[in-house]
Parts: sequence; structure tokens; C-alpha cells
Amino acid sequence: MGLPPSLQHVKAGKLRAIAVTGLTRSPLLPAVPTVSESGLSGFNVSSWYGVFAPAGLPRNLVTKLNIDIASLLAAADVKERLASLGAEPMPLPPEDFGRYVRAEIEKWAKAVAESGVKVD
Repeated sequence: MGLPPSLQHVKAGKLRAIAVTGLTRSPLLPAVPTVSESGLSGFNVSSWYGVFAPAGLPRNLVTKLNIDIASLLAAADVKERLASLGAEPMPLPPEDFGRYVRAEIEKWAKAVAESGVKVD
């Protein structure tokens, strides 16, 4: 379970956090180690969200959307709300986001292939 939906339960004592799955400790749970610190070196699984548009969208619209979304994520009230949920915005330029998505697809395709899981 990701941090945003579980944080309230951890703080209420209904769940015990044993590790966070990102590469760094969460500022909201600084005493909770990462999975990597707990012995599984290099472990890094994070939830992420992105905005996608239809192929062929004019470059000027892609640029405008990217700038507008980054500006929104930089607003103090939005940053504060996201931080309270354990979410850390990381706006990227479109090209960098594309590389990130491709790397995630490659990482998870490899994990599925190595697991031997088959779809019926």
C-alpha cells in the first residue's frame, strides 16, 4: 500500500510501517527505513502519476500544458497539500517524462518476465 492512503492509519496506530519502498526515507515517517536500508539493496518502487495526451498533439500545446501543470504543482497550497499526503511532485519536461515512462515499462516488463507469471 502506498504512503498517501496508509499514512492516516500508521499515525493512528492501526498499521505499523516497516519500510518505505522509495530510495529515500519519507519526511512524514523519518524513523521508518527504506526497503533498501532493510537489506534489499537498490529496491525502488514508487507510485507515480502523469498526464498523457493524444499522439500528434501540437508541440505548442504540449509545452503549454507542461508549463501550466508545473506551475500548479509549484503553488504553495498545492505543494503543502501533496506533502501532507506523502506525495512528492516531480514535474518533468515532456522528453524526460517520456524517457521515464519507457524506463518504467522496461523495468516492469523485465520483472514480469523474470517472475514467470503467465496470463490465462
